[in-house]
Amino acid sequence: MNPQRQNDLSIVVATAAELSSQQRQEIIDLCTAAYNEEFTFFFAALPNSMHVLGYQAGLLVSHAAWVMRWLQPAGMHALRTAYVEAVATDPAHQGKGYATAVMRHLAGQVDDYDLAGLSPSDPAFYARCGWELWRGPLAIRTDNGLLETPNEQVMILRLPRTPSLDLDAALSAEWRAGELW
Repeated sequence: MNPQRQNDLSIVVATAAELSSQQRQEIIDLCTAAYNEEFTFFFAALPNSMHVLGYQAGLLVSHAAWVMRWLQPAGMHALRTAYVEAVATDPAHQGKGYATAVMRHLAGQVDDYDLAGLSPSDPAFYARCGWELWRGPLAIRTDNGLLETPNEQVMILRLPRTPSLDLDAALSAEWRAGELW
């Protein structure tokens, strides 16, 4: 956990296992405030997550995490994907560029993946950060075949190892408990 500075943020990258109980609670509190929903489940649901923490004057003001998932465009092999979760900024600190700084830092941390993906709560924000909306149909791979998810949205970020992609093709991800995308 070596802190780096961006803007007036001190940015720390850590595995879930490296986070102290205080940091875990700060992340839960931040996400709960930003999303106005309970996040106590977060670490149990994503135990192997990586975290980008943005501190301003010692206070956690912004956060993003990623987990490894396998996204598969139609007609292609599954791509090792850094799937981004829980992008959040303290409501009192929104509009200051902290989430943008955290997302840019995250993008620099996932170069060894084939792709980055997320389910956007604010597509315009992610588009400004270079993410692209997947336009094709979405589905989840289950033991019983594909479960279509027509009401979901996914955005991707092309990385150095990303192959040529047709964003109008179908895209699937492996099944997981909780939020499918």
